[in-house]
Amino acid sequence: MNSNNKIQQKLRHEAGALLEQNKVDLIIGFEPGSLKFTTTPLITRDKGDLDRLVINPFIVNNLAVFLPDIKGPDLKGPKLKGRVAIVAKGCDGRSIVSLIQDNKVRRDNLVILGIPCPGMIELRKVEKLTGKDRDELDDIIREGDKVVITVDGKASEFPISDVLFDNCLGCEFPTPQDYDILLGEPTAPFAERSAGQARILKGISPQERWEFWRREFRRCIRCYACRNICPSCFCQRCFVEESEPQWLMPVPRWQENLMFQAIRTIHLAGRCSDCGECERSCPVNIPLRSLTREMYDLVDELFHFKAGMAKDAPPLMTHYEQEEAKDLIR
Repeated sequence: MNSNNKIQQKLRHEAGALLEQNKVDLIIGFEPGSLKFTTTPLITRDKGDLDRLVINPFIVNNLAVFLPDIKGPDLKGPKLKGRVAIVAKGCDGRSIVSLIQDNKVRRDNLVILGIPCPGMIELRKVEKLTGKDRDELDDIIREGDKVVITVDGKASEFPISDVLFDNCLGCEFPTPQDYDILLGEPTAPFAERSAGQARILKGISPQERWEFWRREFRRCIRCYACRNICPSCFCQRCFVEESEPQWLMPVPRWQENLMFQAIRTIHLAGRCSDCGECERSCPVNIPLRSLTREMYDLVDELFHFKAGMAKDAPPLMTHYEQEEAKDLIR
């Protein structure tokens, strides 16, 4: 039995015990998706559904996005109500902690089922590497620091770094920082860091960066998938929907698109866990993580603050230290 199967078996056992003992009302995890090599979120209170819970290299969603919509047992909720057991990888766990810091969820209403994350496989990279559509692939199996991809019955081996998401290659904390049950052994950060689009952009001139983003945001259709999938975008009414005053025009011109992303990125300062969901969800493949990662690094550099590290710490923008003034006020 490989490590994923052991973790999956333990997850199903722990989730069943939590429901049986009435310690939680809901389980939030992953089940197989309708498309090949995909998973989809599973939210259930039925113990009979737990055999559908899976752990594999394709559990990419950040499930923390569902938590602000779930009210505790002592509050009236919209559709989902009660105490929750949630499956969390390293970046997901930090998003949960950030939501706790922002008072969007109460820690005593959660049971965090931590997954030490070895990195998630990006199907677009697999397709590019093999020159095949995912439907043409027979199997994708991770074996340690290698991935074995089978096409037409022929297996080929590649370094795992060739197929992992860029944010996984740059992940500093693959094991959740806060959890109730850890479903495996703690995982060390990935040894090989990805240069990624963010670092590439730092190496070019400001004019070249401006041209790059102008080209990218000409393709944006303003679908708001990036906003809707982000656990840190929890405002009941987004600034782009305001009409008095009207901050941005609804027409997806590149200038408006760029301004939307710039403001959204600033709103995420100190909240973004670098989970990469914004970039993964973009239907036109705009490298949005290049913006959020730059903000992530600036926050770390200026304030020595990383999102979601300690649930008792105040959010970034709610406090300051005296020495910060010396750096910022000149």
